[in-house]
Amino acid sequence: MSSMNKQKIVDSVPQKGFFGHPKGLFTLFFTEFWERFSYYGMRAILVFYMYYEVSKGGLGLEQNTALAIMSIYGSLVYMSGVIGGWLADRIFGTSKAVFYGGIFIMFGHIALSFPGSLAMFFVSMVLIVVGTGLLKPNVSTVVGEMYSESDTRRDAAFSIFYMGINLGAFIAPLIVGKLMETKGFHWGFAVAAVGMFVGLVVFMLTKKKNLGLAGTYVPNPLAPSEKKKYGLIAGLVVVGLTIILGITIPAGLFTLNVFINLVGIFGIVVPTIYFIVMYYSPKTTQTERSRVIAYIPLFIAAVMFWAIQEQGSTILAVYADKRTELEFMGISISPAWFQSLNPLFIILLAPVFAWMWVKLGNRQPSIPKKFSFGLLFAGLSFLVILLPVYLGGEDSLVSPLWLVLSYFIVVLGELCLSPVGLSATTKLAPEAFSAQTMSLWFLASAAAQALNAQLVRFYTPETETLYFGAIGGMAIILSIALFLLSPKIQKLMKGVKIIHLTL
Repeated sequence: MSSMNKQKIVDSVPQKGFFGHPKGLFTLFFTEFWERFSYYGMRAILVFYMYYEVSKGGLGLEQNTALAIMSIYGSLVYMSGVIGGWLADRIFGTSKAVFYGGIFIMFGHIALSFPGSLAMFFVSMVLIVVGTGLLKPNVSTVVGEMYSESDTRRDAAFSIFYMGINLGAFIAPLIVGKLMETKGFHWGFAVAAVGMFVGLVVFMLTKKKNLGLAGTYVPNPLAPSEKKKYGLIAGLVVVGLTIILGITIPAGLFTLNVFINLVGIFGIVVPTIYFIVMYYSPKTTQTERSRVIAYIPLFIAAVMFWAIQEQGSTILAVYADKRTELEFMGISISPAWFQSLNPLFIILLAPVFAWMWVKLGNRQPSIPKKFSFGLLFAGLSFLVILLPVYLGGEDSLVSPLWLVLSYFIVVLGELCLSPVGLSATTKLAPEAFSAQTMSLWFLASAAAQALNAQLVRFYTPETETLYFGAIGGMAIILSIALFLLSPKIQKLMKGVKIIHLTL
């Protein structure tokens, strides 16, 4: 986007009205709040819906298959963000991408609210993956478009926006989990659909007045010749996939397991291609090549971290449902409520970490060391789950406080790694690949979920101790290796040092 168009957008946004920020931040705050409400509300009960028996309102899938599908679904959500960003940049702008994404998400939740249909379940997954890919990356972009690069309110705006994300993620599992227990799964999914509908209404009623031109420009529109080219490619891909699936599915060659394996391969191959293209591109300078090399161990560490963190909605969800005492101090706990712990701890601890890094100043750990601390906490969060087994035996239900402690510890790691990783990505990215490198950061989560789709198959009551111990131990070993290599990685960063964060 040209600097002139950028200035027009900034000038068109009403500059005061929401805690001293442009009124457009109100629009985006509540749009993202309701989108996250719908997404995390649905996610909190989805794995239970898949493996609960049909008599209990579920689909009756085998548990490990349900866990693998959940992981693949998460991987595809992150991958789709790359396509959603491209469509916004080249075809219809971020504002329309947010609106279209919300429509897809809402209809996805509506499809889930129809009882007992496996076909509708898969339709809903496709709709939500496409919708989230359109909405999630682009709503954050619109926030940035409302501020000039020199505006001192910019960091604070993202902090307020970030709070909206976590508030929606915190509240949703509490409401949807209760509905699952009292009314059934489909009431929970219906509430998620209503949440997205409310978000869309807020967006449509306030965007013209509050956002002005923000999100309306297409930064790099397709030329007429490119439209024909990409239209032809898209058409050929659709026709090709239709033919392949039409032949392989009836023949029994394309099964769910084959699809899970393909996504797993895809999750590793795509980031690898990104690194190779960036490193060998003639547009990448020698200094930038060194930074790309430095980014590789950080990326691997991020994959390992997210592989553990994202199991909060799969393995730990099953653990909450089947291995945890859900009557505590006279209160009946829904297993879905544990999904609120991550955003709750982030809301409480993010300001503490931001203050701590500022207080430490130049004495704070380097970027690679912060990543190693993130991995250390992730590994410990899994090893903590082993303690109640040793203390109470393998067959007894464990106190919910052990799960609370596990979620708390992994959030400590997340606050060491996630915001630092976002900032480091912008600083280590080659200039010619700045946007693609940000996509690469989100692909770390996609690769982690693709890896999880393979790992969760090994989780059974009999292998529980080995499962948590092996994955937690691997994370700790990797954290130690990263800590020892951090001086070398820091040297390869060529001048990118401490990152000061405002959360």
